[in-house]
Amino acid sequence: MPWGKGEIVEEATAVDEWHEPAIQLLRYEDGSYSVRFAHYDHRGRFQRSPLMVSAKTLAGLRRALKATPRLRRLLRRLVE
Repeated sequence: MPWGKGEIVEEATAVDEWHEPAIQLLRYEDGSYSVRFAHYDHRGRFQRSPLMVSAKTLAGLRRALKATPRLRRLLRRLVE
């Protein structure tokens, strides 16, 4: 990224009929964090179109988030 190198340190995904939405926790070299909402096609290719998630797929993402404590903590800031 223009602001430095980073890596995905936690990720929650759910596979649906059309794609695989992902919520990712990114950590940068300077120790800062970002949350990325993304999606991939069924071949694993990153998609550059808007992320749309059905209500049914949200349940899968919610289950996947149980394994991502830092990401969940940041996402709580969005809804609380």
